[in-house]
Amino acid sequence: MAGIAATLIPGDGIGPEIVEAVKTVLGAMGSPFDWDLQQGGMAAIQQCGDALPAATLDSIRRTRLALKGPLTTPVGGGFRSVNVRLREEFALYANVRPVRTIIPGQRYENIDIVLFRENLEGLYVGFEHYIPIGDDPHAVAVASGVNTKAGSRRLIKYAFEYAVKNGRKKITIVHKANVLKALTGLFLEMGREVAKEYEGRIEVNDRIIDACAMQLVLDPWQFDVIVTTNLFGDILSDEMAGLVGGLGLAPGANIGADAAIFEAVHGSAPDIAGKGIANPVSLLLATGLMLEHVDRLDLAERLRAGISRAINEDNVRTGDMGGKASTQEFAAAIAKRV
Repeated sequence: MAGIAATLIPGDGIGPEIVEAVKTVLGAMGSPFDWDLQQGGMAAIQQCGDALPAATLDSIRRTRLALKGPLTTPVGGGFRSVNVRLREEFALYANVRPVRTIIPGQRYENIDIVLFRENLEGLYVGFEHYIPIGDDPHAVAVASGVNTKAGSRRLIKYAFEYAVKNGRKKITIVHKANVLKALTGLFLEMGREVAKEYEGRIEVNDRIIDACAMQLVLDPWQFDVIVTTNLFGDILSDEMAGLVGGLGLAPGANIGADAAIFEAVHGSAPDIAGKGIANPVSLLLATGLMLEHVDRLDLAERLRAGISRAINEDNVRTGDMGGKASTQEFAAAIAKRV
């Protein structure tokens, strides 16, 4: 049986190593994807001078599905963030960042929260300029944020539909409408408007961003699903990853109407690249989200259960989780479990 066509971008640093780990585990599950291998980031620049080559974009347009390792964007030199370019190119409006406790005995137990971050608007539109004063051309920096009713509603609607489909009970809308009354007030307005469509099915409340950040540390169990704007979502999703052990244990999905890209949310970690000690859990969990996206919930559950059992029952862990297993030894242990 042929696999599902998907683009695979190994990326930079530890990317190729953790991608190999994913291949090992998926191989034990019958290789559900038929990979089209493409390059991005520094690896692509070295090959063809472009961090996001036309061949990679064409592949994603064809498959409408991609898994990518961490991509490095060079500092300076006029290169724009590869991740931002991908989001814009394929209108990936929803960034989905679930966090769930995998390793018990951490500072926080039984964490299970999903954050939905608007991916295309807010301050990330990059409308910035300087105002010169006297001899200083950079005396004043000005940035404009943009939130639209359509963009806000689309993301919030997606979050509510996810909540209904996955048996979630409560959505928290996070904003700063007490100060940014227009920019985030509009987002809150759209949240309340969408919420009326789900009355009686989903409980809804809202939090100001700073209060939410504090409450995530004090009492994270009060949160179920969080939906918020671009910058706030960027910050909160990393804070949430900290509740379960860090970015190495948190996956990410970028969803659009015509394409979806799944990713490890951590960086390329060049300091440990090539040493065979990288933790592939983030990319493996992202692969689980990808399997869910293509309606292979059975395989997604098998994968998550295999990761948990390898870590907690077999006690096979990479160094960052307190073990001594290499990347491939860890992958092999999961492969035995799936």
